[in-house]
Order: sequence, then C-alpha cells, then structure tokens
Amino acid sequence: MQTALVIGASGGIGSAVAGALAARGVAVTGLSRAADGLDVTDEASLAAQLGALDGPFDLIFVATGALEIAGYRPEKTLRQITAQGLADQFALNAIGPALILRHAPRLLPRDRRAVFAVLSARVGSIGDNRIGGWYAYRAAKAALNQIVHTGAIELARTHRQAVCVALHPGTVATRFTEKYAGRHPTVPPEQAAANLLSVIDGLGPDQTGRFFDWAGKPVPW
Repeated sequence: MQTALVIGASGGIGSAVAGALAARGVAVTGLSRAADGLDVTDEASLAAQLGALDGPFDLIFVATGALEIAGYRPEKTLRQITAQGLADQFALNAIGPALILRHAPRLLPRDRRAVFAVLSARVGSIGDNRIGGWYAYRAAKAALNQIVHTGAIELARTHRQAVCVALHPGTVATRFTEKYAGRHPTVPPEQAAANLLSVIDGLGPDQTGRFFDWAGKPVPW
C-alpha cells in the first residue's frame, strides 16, 4: 500500500489510522470537518474536496460518524424516537458514507488491489440484535451496511481487484463512546487502528461487500 485517503482524520480512530499508515511509509491524505471544513452530509462540500483530489488511493478509509448528535442520545424505548433524531443519524452515518462511496470509482485504481473501508458497528447487525434499543443508530448503521454491500457489487464490475467492506472496530476509548462504554472492555485508538489495518491487510476481492469485526471475523447482517 502506497497511498491512502482517511476521511474523518481528526477523530479518535481516524487520526490513529492515519498515524499508523504514515508510520508504515504510506502517503496519507487526511480530510475532516475540524481541519478542512468537510461536511460529509453535504454533496457540494464533498464534491469540492474530493473533486480536488487526483488519487488514485490504494485505501480509502471512512472514519466519520457519531452516536450522539445535537444532544439526541440513543433511545432506550420506542417513546424516545423522534423524526429529527432518525434523520440526523441517517444523514451522518448512512448518507454521508454513501456520498463518499459515490466518488470511489474515480479515486480507486483499476489495475491493482484497492480497499474502500468504512466504520460500521455491530449494533447495526439485524441478526445480532438481542437487546433492542438504540433505534436510530442501529437503523442508520444497518442502512450503511446495505449501501456498502450494494456498492461493492457495482464497484467489482469496473475494479475487479477492489475490496469494499464495513468494519466494526470494537469499543474504542474515544469521546464517541465515553458515555456508553459501560462495562464493555475498551481499547485505545492506536490498538483499534492496528487491529483494523491488520484486517484490511488480509482482505481479498473475494471478500468484498462483507462486514467484519476488528478481529477479522464476519458479522451477520
């Protein structure tokens, strides 16, 4: 891997992934709202910033997302569902990555292996949902998984060596999770980055369109 684009490079996982790649000697291009004013929910913002990039990138890593948006916390009951809460979650956690994926065919090489990886979450798995709750976040991540799976099918027609996957990073000790980690064991961002890059390193085109956790184990849809 020689070049990488990390979107969400100012966040806990994104910055750790960018740092780990740079330590390998990979030429990393980082984009984020904090550093670059990138709004992944805005088509014009994405078109301007991604359109200015030449590529190709051997890896596009999408580390954007949020569990709590504008003070709206994950729902514990049906009574807590609101239209705005659902809309905000879908905008950031599903529509944003979909708009990024739209630019992937131009930014990924066609003549060699390339990876488009986006952070999803195990709670987005419908098959693994046993405790309920967190309606908006779960639904947005489930939608993201479908977008990744569908995008992988189309991408494979023109980029035969491409890998397009959703990844669950585990519970990482960042501001994103500090209110919700509870008793779940957490790992520092640097360890999460190492885990995720290890999974990415081992993926081949035959695994495109799938959903894996930080250890490389498939997660049910």
